[in-house]
Amino acid sequence: MEKCVICFLPFSDTGSVAASVASLRASGLVSRVFVVVPPGNGVLPAGSQAGSTGNVERLKSAGAEYIVSAGFTSTDALKKMAAVADTAYVLTYSKGFPLDLGKYALERMMQICDDTGAGMVYSDYLEKKDDVMSPHPVIDYQVGSLRDDFNFGSVILYNGKAFRDACSRMDQEYSYAGLYDLRLKMSQGYPLIHIPEMLYAEVETDTRKTGEKQFDYVDPRNRAVQMEMERACTHHLKNINGWLSPQFTGVKFDEVDFEYDASVVIPVRNRVKTIGDAIRSVLSQKTKYRFNLIIVDNYSTDGTTEIIKSFASDNRLVHIIPGRKDLGIGGCWNEALFSEKCGQFAIQLDSDDLYIDDTVITRIVDAFHEQQCAMVVGSYRMVNFDLDEIPPGLIDHREWTPDNGRNNALRINGLGAPRAFYAPVLRKIRVPNVSYGEDYAVGLAISRFFRIGRIYEPLYLCRRWDENSDAVLDVAKANTHNLYKDRIRTIELMARIRMNSGRE
Repeated sequence: MEKCVICFLPFSDTGSVAASVASLRASGLVSRVFVVVPPGNGVLPAGSQAGSTGNVERLKSAGAEYIVSAGFTSTDALKKMAAVADTAYVLTYSKGFPLDLGKYALERMMQICDDTGAGMVYSDYLEKKDDVMSPHPVIDYQVGSLRDDFNFGSVILYNGKAFRDACSRMDQEYSYAGLYDLRLKMSQGYPLIHIPEMLYAEVETDTRKTGEKQFDYVDPRNRAVQMEMERACTHHLKNINGWLSPQFTGVKFDEVDFEYDASVVIPVRNRVKTIGDAIRSVLSQKTKYRFNLIIVDNYSTDGTTEIIKSFASDNRLVHIIPGRKDLGIGGCWNEALFSEKCGQFAIQLDSDDLYIDDTVITRIVDAFHEQQCAMVVGSYRMVNFDLDEIPPGLIDHREWTPDNGRNNALRINGLGAPRAFYAPVLRKIRVPNVSYGEDYAVGLAISRFFRIGRIYEPLYLCRRWDENSDAVLDVAKANTHNLYKDRIRTIELMARIRMNSGRE
């Protein structure tokens, strides 16, 4: 059997590396296995590019060679991989724990790589978490799957020629975004194919809830990583004609007469524990602007409706119960947006959150006029149910910059909050009738043409508790959410390419 696969994995410990190497070599298809070793970590002498220590000898005895590079995800490491990757296929395994490759898994990946002409293939896998083994399906890659945290699993097989070609076109140096840059370049010339089969088993060490993981990309501690990812994505968008320059369509705020300057919109279903706090935080606002509060009560059954009715004496509160029962959050937004009581600016507040003080409406409406934008995105502070601050604290989406925010929006998984919209623009777009990603969809569509304004100080307190809709998601639900957002990105990217090509 021809040994046509060369493998690369990061160094963790010699025992785990030895077990992974044994699993890879058991296929009979692997010619060489390289471990990417950072200098000066006890494996090699500090500053050395070659040499021998006890650990290196153990790597050799396990059947592995090594490459010295500062990081497995760096451009430097990938170029060094390409320099020795002379085989038909290249495999990377990105975890530090022992790999358990399924029987005939490599043969299956190679077969599908050849049959489809793929640049890279990846598969579903079995995941061991807290000593429990469970299936972990992943999702299909799309042209809009531009998130740098897209889950391919830890085992990826590349067409060797495509791998070397992509590495040869790396003209930017990255410490963290090398692998991200690799798959973006790969996608420019080859399909990336998902195999919906469990082909290996891995250990998952990140046991946090989904609601905790989703804010990693805005954690200030990850800022250097995110800046590199943005640079790689921007470079990719320019290469595929999807990048937009910071030139925007002007907004005229005198197009339509409105009874109210602003409307706070709260879609709600079964939030009896929090809706009263949210209502009070709105009605206590002090502002020179005429405003109201539109609550779209989506057939609550837990007492939420009765709490809303208890505020009926305040004529600023508009209580809407939709005529349809098939509405998601987006559909409820449309009910408020097209109501005759909707103000010139529609401002979001979730039913379990509350504004941070009584100046929020003023600051948002002022921002529309000062920044001449069609949408404003604020910032918020993460708190628990008792309103105590919890990590990562302030979520200010600093990655949204005036010159590149509309492009970086295609990489990140959300635009921030609270969101506010110039109602005439949003009425033209309308909000998708879904309950996840609807805000992201309209934000991307608006940013294609209009400036999105920013407020970097916190405007509301975002409660994280077990009843948040995204606090704890199983794999299937998380995949459904990610697949939808990738589809939204795909649609938006296609629209931007058409626009740049003069076809829109």
